[in-house]
Amino acid sequence: MKQDAAQSVMAYEVSARRDVRWWMLLLVGITFTAAGFTVDPASNCNEAGECAPWLVPIAAGMGLLALVSALALLLANPSRGSRVDLASGDMTWWQGRTRTHAGDHGRINAVAITRIVIIHDSESAAEVHVYDGSGIRLPYLDSEVIPWRSDAWARRLVQVFPHIALEIRD
Repeated sequence: MKQDAAQSVMAYEVSARRDVRWWMLLLVGITFTAAGFTVDPASNCNEAGECAPWLVPIAAGMGLLALVSALALLLANPSRGSRVDLASGDMTWWQGRTRTHAGDHGRINAVAITRIVIIHDSESAAEVHVYDGSGIRLPYLDSEVIPWRSDAWARRLVQVFPHIALEIRD
């Protein structure tokens, strides 16, 4: 019985602390900040003798900005994700939820969804567009709040709710 209940829920959630992007931003911030405070601006010259001492404080400033931004996100630890109860059709999604702030969110029953469009772009992750019965795109229900295997997610949803049209563009 418990296994059936677990299979009837499609859940996905990721927090800032589990998202590699913010850890990479922290690493870049530390690197640029350290470089900005250790490199002597007067020695910032190339082999042709061209110097740009003004780049060192700019690098330090950019590093501090990245460092503070990453630390703030990691401390606040906002989450994003979605949950679909396949038995009832109730779908919820959220972005930017923290302990003190609800963030952007939405809720809809799968019966009201008529179309899902997934656009694969070679330069970035797939774009996901979900439309309701009026043809209006549901805000914040996109690739940020569903698993990175968006095709499999959409196919499973369409398998349970066959009235939803699925369009995958490559």
